[in-house]
Amino acid sequence: MSERYDGGPVAALRRIAFLLERGREETYKVKAYRNAAAAILPLPADRVAAMVADGTITKVAGVGASTAKVITAAVRGEMPERLAALEKEHGGPLVPNGAGLRARLRGDLHSHSDWSDGGSPIEEMAFTAIELGHDYLVLTDHSPRLTVARGLSPERLARQLGVVEAVNDHLSSLGGDGFTLLKGIEVDILDDGSLDQEDDLLARLDVRVASVHSKLKMDAKDMTKRMIGAIRNPRTNVLGHCTGRLVTGGRGTRPESQFDARAVFEACVEHDVAVEINSRPERRDPPTALLELARDLGCLFSIDSDAHAPGQLDFQVYGCERAEAAGIDPDRIVNTWPEDRLLTWANR
Repeated sequence: MSERYDGGPVAALRRIAFLLERGREETYKVKAYRNAAAAILPLPADRVAAMVADGTITKVAGVGASTAKVITAAVRGEMPERLAALEKEHGGPLVPNGAGLRARLRGDLHSHSDWSDGGSPIEEMAFTAIELGHDYLVLTDHSPRLTVARGLSPERLARQLGVVEAVNDHLSSLGGDGFTLLKGIEVDILDDGSLDQEDDLLARLDVRVASVHSKLKMDAKDMTKRMIGAIRNPRTNVLGHCTGRLVTGGRGTRPESQFDARAVFEACVEHDVAVEINSRPERRDPPTALLELARDLGCLFSIDSDAHAPGQLDFQVYGCERAEAAGIDPDRIVNTWPEDRLLTWANR
């Protein structure tokens, strides 16, 4: 006898996509399920049920044979086989520790949508953040110079700010008053330490993550000067993935950038800039020795998913495990703070 499932076909398809992303499966495997969910979402439930009954559900554009099986099972109130298998494979804890600190996080300060190099629309990222229990999510698509990631020109960023407001209005109309999608950016740190976006636009944002994405092999002295220049900029709130390293994953490995970490972290303390604990498994940035140095120097921290897909928003627990192991006081982690305290700090 099949296990009972009462979530409905849209929820089943979204959950499958989430679990695939959480398990770091290939993007093409995910798109079919998200596309199918989007295709049937506007349809009345009785129409979907009728199409399942007469075998015509695959005539809906975006629904294929595999997704039709999921829809059919869910409409019948049965657990879809694909969902059951993925719950078993990817639904358990990602790491053995870190759950206690993860429960204290109020939100995530680093995420990407399909406006730059993310894989899903803004509203899907927001809905998933709500489902994960966040009070806020900062949307931080890339800045113009990162063309490979479709970085946002000033004009596109200005348009995105209006979209964020519309998403918040929509969420509020659905009863989502306890959640806010915050306006942000992952702004490139340029070679001279300046930030890759117009200052008047940066001033309109809630939170700004500044990261190095180019010339990662720059001479240590020049890289130090570059990073400190960005940290001194009053718009900078978070220093993103500070070494730029990659330790595993499909993009291969990449060594750490070289810089005077003590000088950089002392500048973070002086200018009240948080050091990001980037939770992506392929980054684990900063490395443990630098994480402990930043701790000892008195830095603030932000534990961020750097999610490029909804399922990756769950990656924060990787960073939480590392922060717990390093003995970092939760009150020094800015995204344990309520929204009003976070925004006061970020726009001091």
